[in-house]
Amino acid sequence: MPGPYELYLIRHGVAEERGDAWPDDAKRPLTEDGMARMRKTVRGLARLDVSIDVILTSPLVRTRQTAEIVAAGLDPRPTIVNVDALTPAGTFTSLAGELEKHARRTRIALVGHEPNIGEIAARLVGSRHPIEFRKGAVCRIDVEQLPPHGPGDLRWFMPPRALRYIQK
Repeated sequence: MPGPYELYLIRHGVAEERGDAWPDDAKRPLTEDGMARMRKTVRGLARLDVSIDVILTSPLVRTRQTAEIVAAGLDPRPTIVNVDALTPAGTFTSLAGELEKHARRTRIALVGHEPNIGEIAARLVGSRHPIEFRKGAVCRIDVEQLPPHGPGDLRWFMPPRALRYIQK
């Protein structure tokens, strides 16, 4: 196994509001502004020299769109894989199994939803308290093996505004 691993946890960008216009929450897309902000966020990641081998994403529309924006803004362009474990109903156990399938890759992004993405981050660093992710926030957690056993190292946590500022 290659290790150590860089895990990039990303909350999806700003999406359309829940309601009558989007009765199926799984189909709710990013707003135009949400897409524009995510593009700027990704330019900030690129300025930090972030490189990703594969993006695992919830298959819901807003997370898939976020993953596509992230992939399009990085060079080389990572592949995108839909993973049910990152849906709002997903579990850490099933996510650990998905991560193990990609253990040959050392830089993996996870695109998901709150509160799950914050709970995953907390679990990866050994905290009992979820870490709050704003829409478009990104953190990097390094772990020694996949699936992770024991706490990883939180290398950085960037709110979207900071990443958009860096891209300038």
